[in-house]
Amino acid sequence: MDASADYCDLCDLPRSQCVHGQPPAPVPKKAVKPPPKPKKRPATRRSTAPDEPVRRRWTPPEVFKPLILTVLEGAGGTLDADDLFQELEVLARDRLLPGDSELTPAGELRWRHAARRARMALIDEGLMTKTTPGVWQLSGLSKDRG
Repeated sequence: MDASADYCDLCDLPRSQCVHGQPPAPVPKKAVKPPPKPKKRPATRRSTAPDEPVRRRWTPPEVFKPLILTVLEGAGGTLDADDLFQELEVLARDRLLPGDSELTPAGELRWRHAARRARMALIDEGLMTKTTPGVWQLSGLSKDRG
């Protein structure tokens, strides 16, 4: 065996110690961080009794649907929105919750917002029609209902 083959021609070190005869050092991989864990929502207090009703802060739109139909039927099927809200407030007074008098981020009373959502549901169900802005009107289906 040739002794010069064991030494590097560039640095005169044995090949086992020479950087020229060694394979390149592996590139260290960056440690990959695991994705952040989602933050847990604080646990809401749920009643252990399944028979206990859900306590709401605001009146849901479903409560307003029959009331809106009643007000419109009493007015002949069509009513200006402002007039409807006045009559609806009187009719729903005993059903409104304390949070209903709060304002939405858009600045509207929460119960009025819920009533508008109820109106859209009634339109989707075919019981009301979308006509002139600011006017709430029953459809032919709801007139036949009563």
